[in-house]
Amino acid sequence: MTHPNIKEGTDANFEELVLHSDKPVVVDFWAAWCGPCKLVAPEIDKLAEKYAGAVEVVKVDVDANPQISQAFNIMSIPTIAFFKPGDQPKGVIGFRPLEQLEQQFGLTELAPNPTA
Repeated sequence: MTHPNIKEGTDANFEELVLHSDKPVVVDFWAAWCGPCKLVAPEIDKLAEKYAGAVEVVKVDVDANPQISQAFNIMSIPTIAFFKPGDQPKGVIGFRPLEQLEQQFGLTELAPNPTA
């Protein structure tokens, strides 16, 4: 069961959900057969919880949505990408705990409740 703050990204809605978002967006590119993707899922849930309202979280099943994967040159999964309005997307490949994702993408400054 995914977190209620996590949206499902598809070839059809990715542009609207991610590229046109007025908030930063973390995108988890995953596949059902990918073992490390299952390890990332709880970290993505934590991220969605911690940054609710400040950062959008979108999961993209690469098998079901080949156009997005090709457009962003996703070769390995899991790939976690960070889209911030006005910036080039950043991405990390492989399992990363929440703390590493926060550091990599500079998320902590976006946290709605820094004390939480």
